[in-house]
Amino acid sequence: MSKLPILEGVLKYVKENNISFCMPGHKGGKGFEYTSMGREFIQNLMKFDITEVEGVDNLHNSEGIIKDARDLLSRFYGSKKSYFLVNGSTSGNMAMIFSSFNEGDKVIVERNCHRSIFNAIIMRKLKPVYVKNIISERLNAPIAIDLEHFLQVIEDNDDAKGIVVTYPNYYGICSNLEFIIDKAKKHGMKVLVDSAHGAHFGVNDNLPKSAIKLGADMVVTSTHKTLSSLTQTAYLHVNDGQDINKVDFYVSAFLSTSPSYLFLCSMDYARFYLESYGEVEYEKLLNIASYYRGKINKIKGIHIIGIEDIINLDAEIKRYRNESNDLNYVWNLDATRYVINLNKEYDGNLLLSYLRRFGIQAEMSDISNVVLIFSPFSEEKEFKRLYEILKKCNLNDLKKKELSLVQYDIPKAQIMPYEVIDKEKEFVKLEDCLGRISAENIVPYPPGIPILAMGELIDKESLDIIKYYKSNGTDILGIQNDEMKVVIKN
Repeated sequence: MSKLPILEGVLKYVKENNISFCMPGHKGGKGFEYTSMGREFIQNLMKFDITEVEGVDNLHNSEGIIKDARDLLSRFYGSKKSYFLVNGSTSGNMAMIFSSFNEGDKVIVERNCHRSIFNAIIMRKLKPVYVKNIISERLNAPIAIDLEHFLQVIEDNDDAKGIVVTYPNYYGICSNLEFIIDKAKKHGMKVLVDSAHGAHFGVNDNLPKSAIKLGADMVVTSTHKTLSSLTQTAYLHVNDGQDINKVDFYVSAFLSTSPSYLFLCSMDYARFYLESYGEVEYEKLLNIASYYRGKINKIKGIHIIGIEDIINLDAEIKRYRNESNDLNYVWNLDATRYVINLNKEYDGNLLLSYLRRFGIQAEMSDISNVVLIFSPFSEEKEFKRLYEILKKCNLNDLKKKELSLVQYDIPKAQIMPYEVIDKEKEFVKLEDCLGRISAENIVPYPPGIPILAMGELIDKESLDIIKYYKSNGTDILGIQNDEMKVVIKN
């Protein structure tokens, strides 16, 4: 065993010199090389690793340079107040939920939320009511909030204090947030948005609009995902109507008391770059991405979804639900990422491995898709290399047993998730779980949407879906050796 396993392991990866079509958005430091100030930052990186000494500022009581940078951030994004998060989007999601809701509040929650949202709901002792996500049969992936179900849930739970949604999802697909905000506001509900993948939204007219400009009450954006910022950095934006003193307290509570100035500097730089160059540079990126998407889509068996597919997605939803309403389920698509969609007989996970063998690091894969994330620092020669590697790919090497993701209803909640924490639990064989209460979130990847959430009744449909995914080799979080953790009966 190495005496420096992490250091040597990462160094080995770095020496591979892969094309970075994944996070972080600075693409191996190229984002900082774009400007003289950025170059000076990375040339003196270790010297920027300082504490809150005299001459700089205090993140938890900012009165100088951090306050000035935060004011610039707020002005650029159009918020009432914005914050620098050195503990990532997770800390922002925690701060949003704790400052917006009180213990015992009912909250409407998109089922396909990040795990930090589920954890915050438990820690704040909230009562969640979930909204379903629709899975596209054609893309074999989750695509949007089920707006019909959302309308029913919001009518049945008009005592809920707010709603928590994701915008966009990992595939860059944007549910109709404008519609959701409008309906929630009419019911007096707050709208909290995990926009981790949307820090760049709104900087160019050909990108989706930012959630804060659409009127969300609080929005978290993960700067390291798409902007020139270091990993573990994010912004929190607050609109009018929020108790700023309360937000201040919870932001401070969930942040380290020893914030990294490397993180703070990179977040300040990310805003500066986006404000100074973002509109033009994103236009260049979108043009390059569009050009090579056209070339790649001529390769038999491979398709990168685009804006024109959005219309088809909405039509597919309505066919699936046998509806003729005028709801626009899918509102937009972030064209700064590729979702390479394969026919169902081919495996997206195998394509991810194929690309890696040729020095291309994608962001993620599932059974039918590979996601690649770009930024203005992704070079045209890298797109060209991607096209060449895909063109040489023998799809027969990617064949798999065909697996279709399935729609399923949300099981009945028996006890609240926070109540599960203090309950006695036991592991039970799957065949003996019927009628018991789940003590874990049971989540297949893909699609990453819980079949069961903590505190929900394990019904026959849930068990059948779990067995279906297991029989097809899908990884299911919360299942160990064909056993589930359940609440012990009183």
